Amino acid sequence: MAGRNKLQKFAENLTFPNVYESFEPTKPELTGLNGALVDLRGRWADEHFRNDHPITLELACGRGEYTLDLARQYPDRNFIGVDVKGARIWKGAKTALAEGLGNAAFLRTRIEVISHFFAPGEISEIWITFPDPFLKKGKENRRLTAPQFLQQYRRILSPGGLVHLKTDSRELYDWTLETFAEQPAVEILYHDHDIDARPYPLPELATRTYYEKMHRNLGKTITYTRFRICDGQIFGDKGMPVK
Repeated sequence: MAGRNKLQKFAENLTFPNVYESFEPTKPELTGLNGALVDLRGRWADEHFRNDHPITLELACGRGEYTLDLARQYPDRNFIGVDVKGARIWKGAKTALAEGLGNAAFLRTRIEVISHFFAPGEISEIWITFPDPFLKKGKENRRLTAPQFLQQYRRILSPGGLVHLKTDSRELYDWTLETFAEQPAVEILYHDHDIDARPYPLPELATRTYYEKMHRNLGKTITYTRFRICDGQIFGDKGMPVK
């Protein structure tokens, strides 16, 4: 039954005008309504949102709680939730349509190829919300603050564009700060190992996702890091420049 429900959601995603998908990382092509091929690179604001407002991405968006809540708070901005799980995106997309949130859209793809779908400077801001911390040894390069991902973000962010990481994983938080300390191109603007210990520096931090609520119920603390990626080389785990 669970598998059937997923298939139904995947099929319904194809009928949503606010959902785009790309399934093959080796050949990144974007499909939209009814599976039609589309090319929105450099044209998201004009052709999908039909305005000139800045665009924010929520990476590892899950059910899209941040995408939806930010879209409600900031009607003069556009928001795109990105996740590889179609059943999760279905929930966010369906809610956006029901509420008439025309400034919220969803992209189902792997974040490793995100720069194929956005032009240089097209994105103003990125939120990374409760991503998989990939705690197993040898999986560090899959973390969304690893060098290969930083290079992807820099390709699509506007100059000075901010990146926010919100996570319950102290391991990911500490690893991210240690990794950034070795990256001359990364400027850490703010970080906090327990955002509830003091007033929130941003109102957006008050938004709580499904997974955040679950983690809080388990007694976990929530960490936050804000940074930007400047000019300069980004180095991989062996000290080699990331291309």
